[in-house]
This record gives sequence, C-alpha cells and structure tokens, in this order.
Amino acid sequence: MRNLFKQIFFLTIVTILSVSCTEEERKSTIYSTNFEDFENQIISEIKHENVRWVAKDSVVEISEREKSGYGQYLHFFKGKNKVARLELDNEEDVVAIQFRAMAIKQADFKFRIEGLVQGDWIEIYNGDEEIIAKNRVVNVHIDVDKNLSQIKFLVTSEEMGVFLDDINIYRAAKSTIESVNSRQPVLPTLKRKEINKVVQINIKIDGNLDPVSVESFDFNLNGTTNLKDISQLQLYYSGNSKHIQKEDLFGSSESIDSNFSIKGNRQLQTGDNFFWLSVKLDEASDLSHKIGAECLSVNLTNGKLLHPLTDSLSHTQRIGIALRQAGEDDVQTYRIPGLATTNNGTLIGVYDNRYKQGTDLQGDIDIGMSRSTDGGHTWEAMKPIIDMGEFGGKPQDENGIGDPSLLVDRANNTIWVAGVWAHGHPGKRNWWASKPGISPEKTSQFVIAKSEDDGLTWSEPINITSQIKKAGWYLLLQGPGKGITLKDGTLVFPAQFKDEKEMPHSTIIYSKDHGKTWNIGTGAKENTTEAQVVELDDGRLMLNMRDNRGGSRSVYTTTDLGKNWTAHETSRKSLIEPVCMASLISFNHPGKGQILFFSNPNSTKGRTNITVKTSFDQGKTWPEENQLEIYEDACAGYSCMTLIDENHIGILYEGYSELYFEKININELF
Repeated sequence: MRNLFKQIFFLTIVTILSVSCTEEERKSTIYSTNFEDFENQIISEIKHENVRWVAKDSVVEISEREKSGYGQYLHFFKGKNKVARLELDNEEDVVAIQFRAMAIKQADFKFRIEGLVQGDWIEIYNGDEEIIAKNRVVNVHIDVDKNLSQIKFLVTSEEMGVFLDDINIYRAAKSTIESVNSRQPVLPTLKRKEINKVVQINIKIDGNLDPVSVESFDFNLNGTTNLKDISQLQLYYSGNSKHIQKEDLFGSSESIDSNFSIKGNRQLQTGDNFFWLSVKLDEASDLSHKIGAECLSVNLTNGKLLHPLTDSLSHTQRIGIALRQAGEDDVQTYRIPGLATTNNGTLIGVYDNRYKQGTDLQGDIDIGMSRSTDGGHTWEAMKPIIDMGEFGGKPQDENGIGDPSLLVDRANNTIWVAGVWAHGHPGKRNWWASKPGISPEKTSQFVIAKSEDDGLTWSEPINITSQIKKAGWYLLLQGPGKGITLKDGTLVFPAQFKDEKEMPHSTIIYSKDHGKTWNIGTGAKENTTEAQVVELDDGRLMLNMRDNRGGSRSVYTTTDLGKNWTAHETSRKSLIEPVCMASLISFNHPGKGQILFFSNPNSTKGRTNITVKTSFDQGKTWPEENQLEIYEDACAGYSCMTLIDENHIGILYEGYSELYFEKININELF
C-alpha cells in the first residue's frame, strides 16, 4: 500500500522532426537509454555513451520505482522550473525523440523541450496540456527541421514531479524492418473486459525515410478450447507504448473462425510498433477453458509478407473474470482483495470501494463484497457491507474504512470481516495521521462485522479497538487478506501495529469464543507489516510477512498464539518480493498431505509477474516446477487465494484500480 503511483498514468511521447538526409543507409539511433546501467544518484553532470547529462541545484535524479515494475528512470523533483540538459557530442540532424513520461493531472504544470540551434534555445515541444490531458497514454507527433547540439527539459510540477524513461534520439535514415516478433503474454483473457491482450506483435523499425505501412494481419486460434467462448476479435495499435486505448483500433474480424484476417492501414514509426490482438469473451464462457492464438503473417502495403518470430515461451491464456472494473458502481478504484469459501461452498470476495480516489485512507472508502454460489463462474452485484457513514458529524471522506480481511468460522459458518476505520484528519494519509490513544478522534479503529446467513446480510460494525490495542501504539489494523480457523476452533486474523516509536510489527489477533472477545499477540519482527497466517501440521502458526527492508519475505512461527515468535529457516531467503502484500493458504490434499500455496508479485524490482507457488514440506521449499505465473504486467500487486474445492484454487488479485478473479486447477501446479 502507500503506493506513490496511484492515479499516475504512463504516457508515451514521440517527437518527430522531419529533415532531408543523404546518408540513408546509416543507423538512425543517435542515443538510447532506459537508465538501467546508471547508478541511483542525483545528477549534476554524468557522461553516458555519446552524451552528457547536466543538471544544477539537485533538481533531478536517477531512481527506481519500487512498485511499478518498470525499473530505473529519470525523476524531476516537484517544484518550479526544474531543468536538465542533454548535451550531444556533436551537432546532429535530430529527426525523432522518443521517451516515456509519467505525471499526475494538476493545476500548476509545465513541460517543455527546447533545442540548442546555433547558440540559441528554440522551443521544439510544449507538453503542458498533452502530458496530463485525460490522464492517459497519448502519442504526440511534432514536425520540426533543426540541427541540434543540446536538448533541454524544463519542468514545473508542484505535486510530485515528472518521471521520464526509455529515451531514444534518432537521426534521419532509410526506414527498414529490424525485427517482427509475436507472443501471447502471461495474462488472463477476462470476461466483462472490452480489451484483452491476447497476442502481442512488435514490428521494430529503424529509420524514418520512405516509411513502411501495414495493411493486414493473419491469425489462427489454435489452442482455444471453444470458439463459442469468443464474441469479438479486434486488433489495436499502441505505437511504442504497451498501453492500449479504445481509439487505437486498427481493425476487426468479421468472423470468428480458426483462421482469420484483420485489415486496416497503419504507417509504422521509428522504434517499436506494438499491435495487440484483443478477444472479447461471451458472458457464458467457461473459466476452465483457454484462449490460444498466433499471428501467422503481416502484410505490408508494398506487397511484402512478414512472418513473425513466435516466442517459444508463449502459451494459451486462462479465462478469468474482471470482477470489479474502475468506475463501476461510481467507484473510481477497487483495491485490497480478500477471498474465502464458506462451509456451504459460497465464495465471498471483499475489497476497498475507493469512490473518489485511488490512494489509501483517509478518504471516501467503504468495504464492498461480491458473492458467488457456483464456484466463481458468476457473481452477484457488488454490495457495500461496512460503511461508517457520517459518524461524529463528519463527512464520508473523513470516515473511511478499508483494507479488509475475512475469515470463516468453521464451527458455525459465521463470516467475519475486519477493517481499519479512520475518523477525521481530512486529506492526510492514515498511516501517518493515526496517533496514540484508543478513541476514534485520536487513533484508527479496528472494526469487524459478521454475517450469519452465508453472506446475504451483515451486522452493524463492531469496534474491538479497546480489546486489543495498546494506548501507546500509533496504529493497529488487520492483515489485510484473510484469516483462518484453527483445528481447536480458535479464530485468527493476521494483524499489524505501529508501536510507541512508530515502528511497524506484524502479529495476530485471535478469539477463543467464536468472536465474542479478542486478544492480540506480540510483534513478530520489527519493520514488517501486512501478513498472512496458516496452521502447520504440528500445530505451529506460520506468519508470512511483508518486510519493508525489501527483497524477500520474513517468515516466523509461534506455538503460543503470538506470545513468542521464532524465525523460520526460510525467513528472508526463499520467497522474493518487491515489498507488497501476499497470500498464503493451506490445503490438506488426500494424497499428498498438507500443501501450502503462496501468491505475490514474483519480483524484487516491482509489482509484476504475479505467481502462485507450491510447497509440499511445510514451507521449507517452493520448487520452480510447481509454480504458475498468471499475470506478467505491472499492477497494484495484492492477491488473496481460497480453496474452492479439492481440485481448484480461486485467486482474486489487483490490476490497476481493478480486481480480477481466476479459477486454477491444482493439476497445473503439480
């Protein structure tokens, strides 16, 4: 959580400058960088390849987005008139500048590019409106005819600065095709989603003179379980960005057959040219089915036929459901999934309804619920189940509640949902605004609600803060994710608190009387936060924790409900992470004994590559052959799993502002 990049949208900017060139055969690239070979540092003057980066007064740095999954980047600090210069070794007939930019829509914003021409600075691009317009990806083309020796970036951004990446500078050269590649991304094909990335085709072009154009693509649907699952086939073009917009449509197929073509017309630009086959699914499509597709050929307007090189790692996509999409039911952002299966086999999904913002509390946030009675194939309408209203005479945006965790009492099928309630401190992040004390006016509240009819109706909120929080602690809240019922009937929620020194600790809370009263354990380890818990075969509780040190998970065990903790042999060794919430569940397999399943972004760089992992030895090892990657793209990264039946796992996880559900056959894991 506390994700710096909520509501930040990735924008690709391409500035094309047309000039004549007699050396048509030379390579077009003057300079290219993604900043990965730079050291993380504030820039004053850096020589890199054939250019020099210059900035004064500590206004720009090379840094790394800890959660975005895009690696290192150039960061202009927030404030007025931040300037960085790119000096070329020689004056060049620059014809193209490409880069990726990130900014948030704001009132006081300026983004300009100037070029040094014969000793004078001349504006070559004004992005004041373009970069933040509609908070979406946009390709910008500007025609200029100049020889440049330096390029200057000028930024005013009062809220959070600007982020640039993947900078490419080109000279004039004859347009040639460098490569044509095709693959099926490791992503689901989602029901209820208008655009799905089923096949990615990248045509890489060097040069801009005598540009190449595409007129059609040929595909097959080999590997698709049932063509009747598909209701529409479309092809999109996104330039050098991997973000698709509806207006980027290249063409559609008039029929849904095993082999089909899509016609259109698109001139290719210098660098990457991404095309995407999108499949829209029929509402009746089966979650056990797969969507397979392949690009066979690309037809150019000059009569040439290209055959893409298909990635050997391409594989069919699992059908899933876009359970909650941004903007549905007047909710801007859905985040923080919890998922459980009741004794009746009903699936209960819970999450934040962030009505007006993508950021964490404080804000207008309630806990919402989705319910399925057929193993996740269909879901009832979303229902808010915990809403603190206008408590204390304060508005909804000063009574937010979120970060849900849920558990099912296996003795009586009561479903419990826990949330953290923030009262007051408008506009401030609750992680920092909550202070020592017990009352809502001073500190965040630990609130629970219950359903005794399989999730159909829910109780009023029950405040248990005074039972479990020490007055000196700054903050106490649940997992989030899910809790468990122990073999002896004890109910256990994972939890976290910030102690008297504001140091966070993972822990547990528990009830031995079916939720009437609650107790809390001690902190398992300093500087850990969101955790998940399972009961091992020998009765120990294993707490798997997000560790703010980054890089890997901390894992501790307890034999006395959290009074004492012992580091597990795998702690900070076996399970990598980018600092993010994760999911951990247990399954007593009839043939293999207790199996643990774990899911999180399988990366140390960013929230990408959500992967389900399997352990057959109480969490000591997680063999690679028993892992299943399900979502490769950058995302918010949180996930929660549940055992649907003895053959299937359900997983509810985050995209950006959205929640996706997949039903996984455990045979895919072993």
